[in-house]
Formats: sequence, C-alpha cells, structure tokens
Amino acid sequence: MQDAPPAAVNPQVKGFFDPDTWTITYVVYEQAGSACAIIDSVLDYDPKSGRTRTTSADQVIAFVRSQDLQLAWILETHAHADHLSAAPYLKSQLGGKTAIGAHITAVQQVFKDIFNLEAVFAVDGRQFDHLLQEGECLSVGRLRLQALSVPGHTPACMAYQVGNAVFVGDTLFMPDVGSARCDFPGGNAQNLYASARKILSFPPQTRLFMCHDYPPNGRPVRFETTVAEQRAANIHLHDGISEADFVALRTQRDAGLAMPVLILPAVQINIRAGEWPPAEANGVAYLKIPLNAL
Repeated sequence: MQDAPPAAVNPQVKGFFDPDTWTITYVVYEQAGSACAIIDSVLDYDPKSGRTRTTSADQVIAFVRSQDLQLAWILETHAHADHLSAAPYLKSQLGGKTAIGAHITAVQQVFKDIFNLEAVFAVDGRQFDHLLQEGECLSVGRLRLQALSVPGHTPACMAYQVGNAVFVGDTLFMPDVGSARCDFPGGNAQNLYASARKILSFPPQTRLFMCHDYPPNGRPVRFETTVAEQRAANIHLHDGISEADFVALRTQRDAGLAMPVLILPAVQINIRAGEWPPAEANGVAYLKIPLNAL
C-alpha cells in the first residue's frame, strides 16, 4: 500500500503596500527561519529627477531578516508598467534567484523595437535567472509554488499558487475595482477573461492576493480576497458575465485610460530584470523617451 501524498503546506504571507505606485510586495514563507519568496518588489523612483531610492525594498529586507528567512526566489508576475523592480537590490542584499514567465521574450522583443534598444540587448530572457513555464513548480523550503500562465494584461503574465493562496498579479483587482487594462502591446481582453476564469475555478475559500489596490470611495487599502468573494462581487468578472460582455466593457474602459506615469522608465528597466541600461561614456545610464510612438 502506497503512502498518501503529503498535505500541501499553506504559506504565511506578509504584504507591503507602496502608496506611490499602489503596489503590494509579498513575502511568502512557511515560518520563521524557513525559506521565502518575494513577489513583485518595488524600487522607489522619482520621475521628476530620475533618482531612485530603496526605501520600499529596505522594509521588505528588514522583515526577511527579522524572521531569519532565507530568500530562495525573487518573482515577477510580469514586466510591470507602473513601478520599477527592486530585484537586483534584493538579490545583492539577500541572495536568491530571479524568475518570470517564459513569454517575457515576446515582451522584450516588442519593447526592444519601441525603444530602439542597443543591438546586443538579448530578447531570450537571459537577464533573469529562470524562465517559468505553465504548471512548473518551484520549491521554497517545504512550500510548493506553481506557476500559472494568465495572459491578457500582458502576454507574459504569471500567477503563483502556494498552498491555499494565489498571487494573481494584474489579472484581477479587488472586487470593487475589477480587472486590469488590456491595451498595452500584446494585451488581449479575451485572454484576460479566460485567465480570470482559470483563477476563479479554484475552490471558493482560496485566498487571492492582488498586485495593486486602487481603493474607490475612500475605503481602506485591501489586497486579500477569496475566489468566492470575487465570483460573487467582482464588478467586471463576477459569475454570469460573458466573455463578449467583458470584452466590450474592457475595451470601452481602456479607450479612456491614460498611460501609467512610470510606463516608459518602468518597462525599460523591468524587461532587464531590474537592471539599468549600459552606462554611457560618462559613466551614467540613460533611459529613452520615444516621441509619438505609444
């Protein structure tokens, strides 16, 4: 008689909200002294001066050290357009490996052309330590993390399931906010609808952790919900919304949205796994602003 498979280990989750970009960074771990993963880190960036700071990342580092955690993975749900990744800084302070969905290569190709990046910029994802395939599992100590391909917002979006928790990236927002835009290069509302239904097919009690919160009507920031709550109340994707209705709604909303404030610096940095472009002859790295291209 075979032994029963071990029960899934459920994670502890610590979220850090960055008010400048409305982003939540997560530390996912089993217990004090265990391995951990960090999902969707933030490097503070001032678009007026071009200066960066590590205030947000330092809060995460302080928590990891206070719990005696060992950083195994630094994960991105996608190449974000609204904040810069702090992955290289985290890696320099805590170790660990970087990972993102394998379709980041398509995003790199699109934006290499848009920004006319240096000829040697590789579009094969080599800037990251590991490229994740659909269904691939990573070990974080005794935690088992499974990558779930959820395209729509971008073609490279990944969600991460760990025990009874799913980190959804920009696929879903809190129920009173709805869903992410699909008008970036490679975005697709039909794909986003399918990705949302994929996440909402998990058991009703599954905990869902958002990458952002944009609280309406002055409510406090929230970033944890459940499959049941989303299926009952998500203003864009509750049960009963058809694909055609969602696509029409999303297309209309996207047509009136302004570009994110940090999209031009953020994408250039994030497709490089958070690294700067090569420094020029004066020792300074520069970002590009394409005129009338987006």
